[in-house]
Amino acid sequence: MGNFRKTVIGLNLKNHLKAVVMAILAFVALFLPYVNLGKEMANGERKALFATALRLMQISAGENTGAAGTFSWAYVFVFGAVVFTILAVVFAVVSVFKTNSVVMRIWQCFQALSVIFTGLLMFSTRSIMKASGMDGNFLNKDLSFGYWIMLIAAFLGLVFVMSVNKTNVGYIVLTVLGVIWLFPVLWIVLTAFRAEQGYYVGYFIPKGFTFDNFINLFTNNSVLPFARWWCNTLIVALCSCVINTLIVLMTSYVLSRTRFAGRKAFMNILMIIGMFPGFMSLIAVYNILKGLGLNQSLMALIVVGAAGAAMGYHVSKGFFDTIPKAIDEAAIIDGASRLQIFIHVTLPLAKSIIVYTVLGSFLGAWSDYIFPSMLFGDKQSSYTVAVGLYWLTDFKRIDTYYTQFAAGAVIVAVPIVVLFVWLQRFYVEGLSGSVKG
Repeated sequence: MGNFRKTVIGLNLKNHLKAVVMAILAFVALFLPYVNLGKEMANGERKALFATALRLMQISAGENTGAAGTFSWAYVFVFGAVVFTILAVVFAVVSVFKTNSVVMRIWQCFQALSVIFTGLLMFSTRSIMKASGMDGNFLNKDLSFGYWIMLIAAFLGLVFVMSVNKTNVGYIVLTVLGVIWLFPVLWIVLTAFRAEQGYYVGYFIPKGFTFDNFINLFTNNSVLPFARWWCNTLIVALCSCVINTLIVLMTSYVLSRTRFAGRKAFMNILMIIGMFPGFMSLIAVYNILKGLGLNQSLMALIVVGAAGAAMGYHVSKGFFDTIPKAIDEAAIIDGASRLQIFIHVTLPLAKSIIVYTVLGSFLGAWSDYIFPSMLFGDKQSSYTVAVGLYWLTDFKRIDTYYTQFAAGAVIVAVPIVVLFVWLQRFYVEGLSGSVKG
């Protein structure tokens, strides 16, 4: 046991003993009362996780229980938790006698996988697999104290072993938040490829996969003119992107480079107005557009977006402030006008903030829902994809078109994700420049 006190380069052994104890406790929890998977699988009794794994092995070997299809994914969760918990405790014991960075890194990987699969075990309970008990009662009804001991011990073991390896424990929080954020995304993607129709189903993984949901979006134009909605959205987004970007960049440049009477007051007024949510003025804006005959038209979205674009100058101005004014002064000496300096000198130095502004302008128009839904009313031919997809979720249509709604959501999201990943470097540089300013 002297190994707990010895010094190893690259490791902090202060929490080594705690990590070993937690790994052993998680292993012991395998033999404690764990979970009730239902009468078909556990005879209505709370079985230890190890006993549940043996029972699942019997089912996979061909024993007729009538529940194999229902609990197919439970096989993966249960065996993953058992196997990785055992591997974690094996390397925990090995680390006592042979403490080095390689053993500790391997142990950390298995400990992390043990936490992941132990958490996923929650979805092997009868309540979750049959989409019931979502009010939280399943935490006590289906999951016994053995599960919670195992989950908490595995998690604390991961925290301690990461401390030993000098790995930032904050990564655990980020990972958990990432899983929580990605879970609904995964759900909507699986629903988009689901062959079974209907809104409510009692399982997470589809029983069959198909591309028909995507095909129906573009072929069933009499009821679902998705192609037209897509074109409407693209027109509005592109026009708003170009116009708003020009307005924002020119406003930011003027406020950064020139000094005039009322400049600070003007900036303060724009900042105060920007603090109020946009929907406060929806009724007034709608009545103005109706008086101009622009209601239920795509032009209204472009005009309204351009009218308020200048209020988004803050980030771009901060970036322009980082560009030395000596460059402008040198260009003025050479006889260049302010417009020429802006186009030929400043903009080439501001590629990152241009990309940031373009992305912001495009995404805002692409995903806007509140104002278009109020503006278009029942004029379906003018709908954007956000309004059109929400129209599919009406209680009269949701059961019929829900899988098409999911397919549409995927189609809408994919181009934006690809565009953002492609331009991410410039996006971050734009934000960094604004902070420096």
